[in-house]
Amino acid sequence: VQLQASGGGLVQAGDSLRLSCAASGLTISRYGMAWFRQAPGTEREFVGAIDWSGSSTTYADSAKGRFTISRDNAKNTVSLQMNSLKPEDTAIYYCAARVGWIGRDRKFVDYWGQGTQVTVSS
Repeated sequence: VQLQASGGGLVQAGDSLRLSCAASGLTISRYGMAWFRQAPGTEREFVGAIDWSGSSTTYADSAKGRFTISRDNAKNTVSLQMNSLKPEDTAIYYCAARVGWIGRDRKFVDYWGQGTQVTVSS
């Protein structure tokens, strides 16, 4: 099983980025999918999650109104559209999968991706 995250980079405050997560070795239509992030010296924190069908999403307060998570089960991919980026969004972003619903707790994740670096300069 592999979750390949991509799309990170160096941007300025106020810019947008779109992260993608391509799954192989599993069919994501059975899985809730989520994005987490981890800044240096901090714990990995929840960003947003989407249910298996794409009809239900939930976000951390820091992401609400700026980030949108979506999925394409036919392509076995999940995306995170990030707008109005802030320097405090700088982190490594990880996609995650769990059979059924995936919540905010990083302990209850079946699979992790390898992460993609997002750096937002002021």
